[in-house]
Amino acid sequence: MQTRQAIVDIFSTFVQFEADQFNRWATDSKLRRSMESCLKQSSTQESDTFWAIYWYKVWHKQPSSLAVGHISAYLQEVCYWVARKFALNFPTQSSVADCFQMAIASVPKILKSFNPQYSSYLKGYAELAFERILKDVMRLRQEADICSDWAILYKLSRKRLIKSLQNTGFNAPSIESYVLAWECFKELYTSDNTKIRQLTKPNAVTLQAITNLYNAQRLSQLSSPTPAVNEQTIEQWLLSAAKTARTFLYPQVVSADAPLKDQENTNLLDILPADVQTSLLTEIIEQEEAANLRTQQTQLNQVLQKAIAALDAESQKLLQAYYVEQLTQQEIAKQLNIKQYNVSRRLSSIKKSLLLTLTQWSQNTLHISPKSDVIDAINTSLEEWLKLKYQKGDKGDK
Repeated sequence: MQTRQAIVDIFSTFVQFEADQFNRWATDSKLRRSMESCLKQSSTQESDTFWAIYWYKVWHKQPSSLAVGHISAYLQEVCYWVARKFALNFPTQSSVADCFQMAIASVPKILKSFNPQYSSYLKGYAELAFERILKDVMRLRQEADICSDWAILYKLSRKRLIKSLQNTGFNAPSIESYVLAWECFKELYTSDNTKIRQLTKPNAVTLQAITNLYNAQRLSQLSSPTPAVNEQTIEQWLLSAAKTARTFLYPQVVSADAPLKDQENTNLLDILPADVQTSLLTEIIEQEEAANLRTQQTQLNQVLQKAIAALDAESQKLLQAYYVEQLTQQEIAKQLNIKQYNVSRRLSSIKKSLLLTLTQWSQNTLHISPKSDVIDAINTSLEEWLKLKYQKGDKGDK
């Protein structure tokens, strides 16, 4: 993959695939014009990190497709490499393009959880978020792939079933009937099979009992009278509900920069409403705020550099092996001639020590109370910082 260098390209181009490989950078004309306008009005040459935070703040003040488009373009490389790693690790699950589309579609969710007060490096935060999202998707998809339709129904919650049916377009009376049939199924269906994932169709006696219970309860449970149904109808409803739930849980992901059908030169971004801004300069981060942010980032780097420098030699070697060489715990244990469980314990201990240092600094300097959600955010920022530090070739021995 050819790395983008120009700011305009970084915030206006998107990955295009061919045969599940990176093919080229495709330019979105609306985003390019928007970014060129910003640069013309800016008196200084700012970094891509600056513009990423700028577009985040534009989005934060008033969510818009323009801001999301710029940030989605900015995150293309990191999303591609995360997707490629997952596709190689799960070759039977999804292609690189599939993983990429699933991850990049989560950009709006990532923006909602991102907080520049804890970390100004959006790309590092997004990398961890993409990894977490794809892990969850792969785990749930693997679970769903090996579950029968009856197992899906058995494990499904009422809330998710209703949302699935609503998402598919069922009307209210049909949803009531389907949900009541499902409730009767849940109440009466038991199986000797201890592996829920392999549940099979209820036998004739059980299916008859489910039907009888539905016909008895429909008169009091449904808001409008409906005729009695037979076993074939109940089975059809239940299987339809299971397939609807699968579709809802694992929807098709469509990229905003994907060509529209029969229109190779047009994509979704081209038909999204334009966000007219009287002056983008009015939205640029105030110089004082930007200066404060850079000062805090410098202080943070100094605090963590000092904390790492204070670690013993073995701990620093362990961090280097884990983050620079990206060795497994078994490989690190062999390299350092220690037990594997000691590697895990030592890594955990080091991170806890650094997290405590970072939490205390945030409390004393930024006056942030160390609540659980704050500590989680700081922990994520710490992991970002460690990855970035060692990716830059810092061996921790300065």
